[in-house]
Amino acid sequence: MQSVFKALCAVLLALSIMIAFGERRAMAGDVRQPVWAGRFYPADPVELVQVIDRLTRESRKTGIRLPSGRPLRALILPHAGYVYSGWTAAHASLVLRKSRFSKVILLGPDHSGRFDKGAICSVSVYQTPLGNINLHPDVAKLRRQAELFQSLPVSLDREHSLEVILPFLQGYLGGFELVPVVVGRHAHTFLAEALNPLLDEDSLLVVSSDLSHFLTYPEAVAVDRQTIAAILRLDSSALTSRRNRACGLGPILILVQIARRHHWQPVLLHYANSGDTAGSSSRVVGYAAIAFFGDQPMQNTDASPAQISAAQGQILVKLARRTIKDKLDRETPEPDSEALSRARKDKDFQTQAGTFVTLKINGRLRGCIGSLTSTQSVWDSIKRNAVNAAFHDPRFSPLTREELDQTEIEVSLLTEPRPLAHSGGSDLTRKLRVNVDGVIIRQGHDSATFLPQVWEQLPRPEAFLSHLCTKAGLPSDAWQNPELEVLTYQVQYFEEE
Repeated sequence: MQSVFKALCAVLLALSIMIAFGERRAMAGDVRQPVWAGRFYPADPVELVQVIDRLTRESRKTGIRLPSGRPLRALILPHAGYVYSGWTAAHASLVLRKSRFSKVILLGPDHSGRFDKGAICSVSVYQTPLGNINLHPDVAKLRRQAELFQSLPVSLDREHSLEVILPFLQGYLGGFELVPVVVGRHAHTFLAEALNPLLDEDSLLVVSSDLSHFLTYPEAVAVDRQTIAAILRLDSSALTSRRNRACGLGPILILVQIARRHHWQPVLLHYANSGDTAGSSSRVVGYAAIAFFGDQPMQNTDASPAQISAAQGQILVKLARRTIKDKLDRETPEPDSEALSRARKDKDFQTQAGTFVTLKINGRLRGCIGSLTSTQSVWDSIKRNAVNAAFHDPRFSPLTREELDQTEIEVSLLTEPRPLAHSGGSDLTRKLRVNVDGVIIRQGHDSATFLPQVWEQLPRPEAFLSHLCTKAGLPSDAWQNPELEVLTYQVQYFEEE
């Protein structure tokens, strides 16, 4: 009798979830139907609810200390079959509650290798055995950015990384609308810039990713610990330092970039691998659930005053390259010249802001010059700093015609620097935001700055500040002096596509 009662409860729960999602009629071609139900997870809604309920009960046995009073902003969850990764994915229940988020931005990797940037299925509804999920109106905004987000015909969409996550979100959140993005191999910085404006108090960003693949159990644990540590310190360089860290590395890099901008705090909820659940220990796949918590209401306080979009950022990169080409008497392709001519009058490029232009060859610095504030327009400031970075950086000889083709160009737009009050070294290192703040130090006539990008090479505040003091011609420990003047700023930066 008790088993019958439990089964009836499960049926009622499944039906209540379907009702909560507002089932609506839709043409078959307008719905992305479940492809992996019955393989990665149960196709029967009653059985699916029972499995999620069991995994959720198991996850509640894990003792986790969560940040007090800080709102949840994002999650990393695994996407293997539930028998393997469901235990870890169910740890999302520790931080999610019904009706907390009305919009979920879900990023998953492209396992087919077909896409360079982002892809969005050409439907208006995603379906799982637990019901329909309507796409959020923000999807239309992304689709209009055709240079970043291509349409994925529903007949070709067999990507499992998004689908497998959805039943957990349906069970834990109730009703929400979805922004589903399959992330390709490149353009992660530009995708982050495009997605960032969609984030608000009612949005949850979810990244779907497994960790290392097909290592032995001890090897996997060692590699996965390194990967998780890099995520927890928001260290993009470490994440890209070796292969086979995560199949969803692209979505993770997008999340890390956004988390650094908004100063989110990552917390590990759970780690396991397939050797812990249902597989052999000789070849395992790693899984982690990681939550990201914010410390203030969502707002783009760190963006540049001009609010430059990813597409506009690429225009500024092209402008820097053309300016250098002109100085070297190199021709610019006609389409680029026409695009720059049209963009010249863009009102966002007429605002005033500090800018930097950085040149690299094979990842090594080849020139970097900028202005912390500017009385010039962004357009004119980028042109001036492109010339200075290429030909007038005192650390390097002038760039040659032959080097230009090997040169990677990055442009940065700065917010207005603001003084940072501090009482000495320990207070200063506590207040600086790693990977977020650009830093200026001044003492007498000596001064220097590091862009936020430098944190990737010097992630420890003590080392960051010591190198900055040396750059300014000061003793390396001058940052411990409470009389040292310190200012901070933030940047939007754009790498050449």
